[in-house]
Amino acid sequence: MNNKWIRAAIPGLLLHCSIGTVYCWSYVSTGIASQIGFSVATVNWAFSLAILFLGLSAAFLGNVVEKDIHKSSLIATICFAAGMVGTGLFVKLGASAYNGGAGTPSVLALAGIFLCYGFIMGIGLGTGYLSPVKTLMLWFQDRKGLATGLAVAGFGAAKAIGAPIMEEMQKNMSIDKMFYILGAVYFVMMFIGHLLLAKPSDWHEPSASEKKPTIMEVLKTKPLGNYIGIWLMFFLNITCGLAIISYEKQLFITAGFAAIAGTLGAVSAVFNAAGRLGFSAWADKMKDRNTIYKMIFILSILFTAVVHVTNGIIKAPESTVLAIIVVCLIMVVNAGYGGGFSNVPTLLSDHYGMGSISAIHGITLSAWGFAGIAGPQLAAFIIKHFGGEVQQVEYHGKMMSINPAGMQHILTATLVLYVAALLLSLFLVKKSGKSSEANP
Repeated sequence: MNNKWIRAAIPGLLLHCSIGTVYCWSYVSTGIASQIGFSVATVNWAFSLAILFLGLSAAFLGNVVEKDIHKSSLIATICFAAGMVGTGLFVKLGASAYNGGAGTPSVLALAGIFLCYGFIMGIGLGTGYLSPVKTLMLWFQDRKGLATGLAVAGFGAAKAIGAPIMEEMQKNMSIDKMFYILGAVYFVMMFIGHLLLAKPSDWHEPSASEKKPTIMEVLKTKPLGNYIGIWLMFFLNITCGLAIISYEKQLFITAGFAAIAGTLGAVSAVFNAAGRLGFSAWADKMKDRNTIYKMIFILSILFTAVVHVTNGIIKAPESTVLAIIVVCLIMVVNAGYGGGFSNVPTLLSDHYGMGSISAIHGITLSAWGFAGIAGPQLAAFIIKHFGGEVQQVEYHGKMMSINPAGMQHILTATLVLYVAALLLSLFLVKKSGKSSEANP
């Protein structure tokens, strides 16, 4: 069977639509925290650890993906599903120990959630994210951006699909049972993707006996500052995105859209997925893919600046126009965040070729891992130390704490970081090989 849709596109979507549900964490974190007796801020370290180990596993296992996508996709399937089921087991343990407040919070349960959702699922995320990417670019050599965007869009769309399903499941069953069911479903999806995934029959991967340049030798084919610039602008885009996205639901509620916050969350996920597919497909038609990053940063700066200057988050409850602008900012950030992901592998392949792209892409994804800590924790630090009065609002029959002044101050930091990312894109990242070939 030598069909690019069956051997690359469909398995890529099956893998990414499964692992992308990691971004549904905010829809279960409050429930987990209340059941096991720890604060939401403490429990949220599970998500930060998942993204950290995603980046680290991608960096360290990039060579495994390069040599054997079947081994890497099987590792991803087992680790992701096992991590999800394990998370359910430790949630049940924590809930039994806490017993609705009659008992005491279990540190063992919290550590188990960190281990399963953070470390084990993180390994599944990193290897699962990388496994289909090179294969897609090999099958769709003339439309690499469209191909990678299609799969990576699945990662973003997973939240739009998974979030409402998780919310509905939590109304009818305990959180631990939800994790068991989802773990089984995603195992089946990913295992089918693992079985289908294959490189083109005419692609020759160097054997162990053949000399292959080291990663550093490949990177040094361009000024090293070029790669550093790509890594840093990728890191800054994710840091800014996560700083805002991690408070997305609170921002919708603050803007006065509590009644449709879940729906808007699904819409933002659609923008995230659309950015992944749209920006990368658009980049196929450009002489230099770095132009896409310049556009992403300029749009992000413009919308962030408008909300920052108008004090939009604080004044949104009094102004429908400002409330809509705040929602638009969230949609733009989601689209740019997603577009930044889908364009990285193709930008790297334009600069450094396809020979070691999985390993180079894996190292670059370490930026995602570090940003997974930096973004949410930067936002939490700003709210804690520079926030104003905490407000209590009702959401789905429960009281939720929000801090409009703190969330407004987050934009000060992200505005500065977006400007820094734009400067890197303009002055440090060189024109790609694709651009050079177009303009000799």
